[in-house]
Amino acid sequence: MSERLYLFDTTLRDGEQSPGAAMTREEKILIARQLEKLGVDIIEAGFAAASPGDAEAIHAIAEVVKDATVCSLARANERDIRAAGEAIKPAASGRIHTFIATSPIHMEKKLRMQPDQVVEAAVAAVKLAREYTDDVEFSAEDALRSEPDFLCRIFDAVIQAGARTINVPDTVGYAVPHLTTAFFRRLIEGTADSDKVIWSAHCHNDLGMAVSNSLAAVMGGARQVECTINGLGERAGNAALEEIVMAVRTRRDVFDLETRIDTTQIVPTSKLVSTVTGYPVQPNKAIVGANAFAHESGIHQDGVLKHRETYEIMSAESVGWTHNKLTLGKLSGRNAFRSRLQELGILPAGEEALNAAFARFKELADKKREIYDEDLFSLIGDAVATERYKLVSLKVVSETGEQPRAQLVLSDEGRECHGESVGSGPVDATFKAIESLVASGSELQLYSVNAITSGTDSQGEVTVRLQQHGKVVNGQGADTDIIVASAKAYLSALNRITLDTVRAHPQV
Repeated sequence: MSERLYLFDTTLRDGEQSPGAAMTREEKILIARQLEKLGVDIIEAGFAAASPGDAEAIHAIAEVVKDATVCSLARANERDIRAAGEAIKPAASGRIHTFIATSPIHMEKKLRMQPDQVVEAAVAAVKLAREYTDDVEFSAEDALRSEPDFLCRIFDAVIQAGARTINVPDTVGYAVPHLTTAFFRRLIEGTADSDKVIWSAHCHNDLGMAVSNSLAAVMGGARQVECTINGLGERAGNAALEEIVMAVRTRRDVFDLETRIDTTQIVPTSKLVSTVTGYPVQPNKAIVGANAFAHESGIHQDGVLKHRETYEIMSAESVGWTHNKLTLGKLSGRNAFRSRLQELGILPAGEEALNAAFARFKELADKKREIYDEDLFSLIGDAVATERYKLVSLKVVSETGEQPRAQLVLSDEGRECHGESVGSGPVDATFKAIESLVASGSELQLYSVNAITSGTDSQGEVTVRLQQHGKVVNGQGADTDIIVASAKAYLSALNRITLDTVRAHPQV
């Protein structure tokens, strides 16, 4: 039988460290449920010591997820580990993931600790974590720039202390594939009792090689890969789960490994994460990009029509691409709506969230004839958002040769406010009209527009990134009117600014 490859998803922790991608408790639960449906083995739900909100979200996920291990990250100190232990207590299967830096530059410049002190701290952390769970993972931060002999020494010590998984992260995205394979082989050969633990890889994408390095680690003996949906993560991101899974599945002749991933859930999971975090997927992204299975060349089109495998190494359906339409209108019932959300794996928890999504569905059904699955993901993203500010009405006048003017009505915690402004364009005028009422002092860092589906009646999906006093948030809005979508996105970002969603960085 083929060996097992474990998928450790850190979208809710490392992915959340992307600028503006901080998620609410409800959003984290929604994604965790979908990750469980996808079939990931371990869900790193957050960093419990970062904030009370993070600890609460991990605890809530641990209560609802039954078919995956729920994990919390913790630095190698007592405060972090106890916070992680308490957060994962309700889990049917819980893990504590503790780490400390091991590279010379990190030990000297960041930790200001001697190697002996680092080993001592690592062993103490693993022993303390074992008081809460038998499933303890140890990571040597910046391992790929660490001395192999020192890594073998610290790994020997933490295995003796009770660690069951050893993670070798490429924290700064410095590695190259053939050296990664050799590095893993050297560590496994040089560590006593290496056969008693699962070896893991966690690769960053700074040089565009996170997936390649992860697969190289697998060739070197790793049997757990740490990754995120869509490759989300700080800086250039992490290894993309969907690419690793499909590489292993498609090239069985090379890897001969099995995963428990339901690949038909890959695209729905990708869309949900994109909607919740405000990070659109680029069209030419492997597996989940809109162009991933599109053939423009006449030669390619002819070949695919004659025999699909001439130019496609996997089918679109195998990863969850469908052409399904929810052909419901304003007279359609709530049960049909609920049923489709359930099929897509995005049914929100609680009647209140479902009712909010259904109300938005009815509004959208009045504007466009056919509702696509992509539209539903957008609706659910709106439904789980916490709203202080809501758009009541918007009027924008834009005429060639004249300065655009926006007039709008906002609801601020139920109180209606009227504002207007001019701008260099209709979107600029709309944002200035909003600021004339809220005076947030935010700086606009990003404005992005994407069409959710095809056709002139498609919803436009707008992403807005705002910065306020060092806090960065993303907001999304969708509507068949792109100016209305822009206003919704700006208000969505403002609503996130009002929430306590600042996350402490675990490496600080």
